[in-house]
Amino acid sequence: MKRLLTAIIVLAAAPLALAGVTIEQWTTANGARVNFVAAPALPMLDVQIDFAAGSMFDPEGKAGLAALTRGVLDLGAGERDETAIAEQLADLGAALGGSADTDRASVTLRTLTARDKLEPALAVLRDVLHRPHFAAAVLEREQARTVTGLKEAMTRPDSIAGKAFWEALYPGHPYGRQATPESVAALTRADLVDFHQRLYTAGNASISLVGQLTRVQAERIAEQLSSALPAGTPPALPAAPAPARAATQAIAHPASQAHIYLGLPAIERGHPDFYPLLVGNYTLGGGGFVSRLVQEVRDKRGFAYSVYSYFAPMRQAGPFQIGLQTQRKQAREAIKVVRQVLGDFVARGPSAEELAAAKANLSGSFPLRLDSNAKLLANVAVIGFYGLPADYLDHYRANIEAVTVDDVKAAFSRHVRPADLVTVTVAAD
Repeated sequence: MKRLLTAIIVLAAAPLALAGVTIEQWTTANGARVNFVAAPALPMLDVQIDFAAGSMFDPEGKAGLAALTRGVLDLGAGERDETAIAEQLADLGAALGGSADTDRASVTLRTLTARDKLEPALAVLRDVLHRPHFAAAVLEREQARTVTGLKEAMTRPDSIAGKAFWEALYPGHPYGRQATPESVAALTRADLVDFHQRLYTAGNASISLVGQLTRVQAERIAEQLSSALPAGTPPALPAAPAPARAATQAIAHPASQAHIYLGLPAIERGHPDFYPLLVGNYTLGGGGFVSRLVQEVRDKRGFAYSVYSYFAPMRQAGPFQIGLQTQRKQAREAIKVVRQVLGDFVARGPSAEELAAAKANLSGSFPLRLDSNAKLLANVAVIGFYGLPADYLDHYRANIEAVTVDDVKAAFSRHVRPADLVTVTVAAD
């Protein structure tokens, strides 16, 4: 079966990438938002249900609740324990998955569309969404596993730096809350049940469907999934993150390599400056070996094997981040070069040649983001969850091509202020 599905995906990839993507949108009877793309080439259905139930909704003092709730969600539901769920899905050739990040918690299902496969797989998904067990033994096991993972992570300089960076970037905001062994160990089954009841609701859900379905079939499936959930409403968002204030934090560690993060809160999903920031960042640090940071930090000075920059738009202002590793004794000089490169780029922007190269790469590689149902689903899910327009993918290339040097300079000057950078180093001399 796996070989057959792989062959089907490879054969269908090229036409899918080149064809236009039509996203149909509607709302179910009890308030779930639906985004559907008919993909008739494969006898498969990919489903993703996103809830505004990420770590930003962890209550004060309960950091890690969103991730643990999602992690235990599909380990027993309805009339099936976790073993029964795994065995039935294996028999059906279906796969259940998902994750939790800062903004959202996701549940995914991939199944064949033959009726004897599709209906049982959807029944499992409905139970997972609506009737999770949160069994005490399973919760205790996963809680212990999470605590062990957190303790191990805090011995690694990259994890230490990442945790400190987010805390420094978002002081007093839920984005800055980081799970600890202590916060996770203190969670109870009642905490998980309450979190699930409050946030895993139809009014707080976005359902994405990509597969060999008609609109009528898609509507029926969306109603089946959403009707298993209480109506509910989206949770209120916290106050927007405060503007960044320059800060430097140095954390001691015996590692031979210094881990360095610089950045600040930048933009939210759907911001009109996204495209000039994306295009500009390709030249700054997102374009691999052709980016300025790589050329100046790696190629000319040999300070780092890898250095990068990126924007991560989220429900609220997500970070702009620069990251690198270097020898301990070179950390200060490397940071100085990074700041010089960034300052020059913010002041001058890309050259005409750099802008053309960035556009060509971003526009030319765009079809590769849609060359399988799984990739298409990921894009559709982002559009649905963040409320982007249904024709977002249709206009992506045109929006890239419309960016000018002045657009890049203006956008960077609005969102990336070098004087306000937060800098975190671990294991630097």
